[in-house]
Amino acid sequence: MTQTPLSVPLDRGSPVPLYFQVAQELERRIMGGELPAGTRLENEVVLAGRLGLSRPTLRQAIEYLVDRGLLVRKRGVGTQVVRPRVRRPVELSSLYDDLDRVGEQPRTRVLNLAVAAAPDPVAARMELPPGTEVYVIERLRLARDEPLALMRNHVPLGLVDLDEERLSASGLYQLLRGAGVTLKIASQSIGARNATAAEAHALDEPPGAPLLTMDRIVYDDIGRVVEVGSHVYRASRYSFELTLTG
Repeated sequence: MTQTPLSVPLDRGSPVPLYFQVAQELERRIMGGELPAGTRLENEVVLAGRLGLSRPTLRQAIEYLVDRGLLVRKRGVGTQVVRPRVRRPVELSSLYDDLDRVGEQPRTRVLNLAVAAAPDPVAARMELPPGTEVYVIERLRLARDEPLALMRNHVPLGLVDLDEERLSASGLYQLLRGAGVTLKIASQSIGARNATAAEAHALDEPPGAPLLTMDRIVYDDIGRVVEVGSHVYRASRYSFELTLTG
């Protein structure tokens, strides 16, 4: 664990508050890898003095980053950089594309790819007759080589040709769009539960660790169900973002 003396350029004539200038610069360095996980910040009094800030202003910047999951305060250790969570906007996009867009270096391990009869509840959600064969896909998604999510998807046959190589190299939605499928709208529910022993092992979490869950049904522009997905995510490394308007 290292301790890093910091120097942050500040524009005191800017309308942007000083605490936010500090927070933005530290966030940029953390997300860019200049301040890796485990880096320990100096004592608040020392750091505030170096930056020419009041202690309350510096504390406000640190609290902002603590709230965003980028810093943590530990008794006897001080303020420390932690591995940032993946924050994903709730929109009709694939996890692979979202991770790639923010530089999280996504990688996929295909655990199972088969053509099999859809279970009755899945067939109902896909608006298919019971027993209809579909693609059954199980994948482990990694970000920067750390396990992040377990994903189980059902996709109708005839929309896209899938194989392990293509699923390892691209996101499912990218493959669907490449096959001419226009993703239009989705019905989605988000929840939470504890990990099973198998899930905890796959995601490198302790048994019973909290997981975020997402179940999604995706429709194309002519109203067909093109995917039914059931995913679990490490709550320690992942969160959903919602924008609410009134």
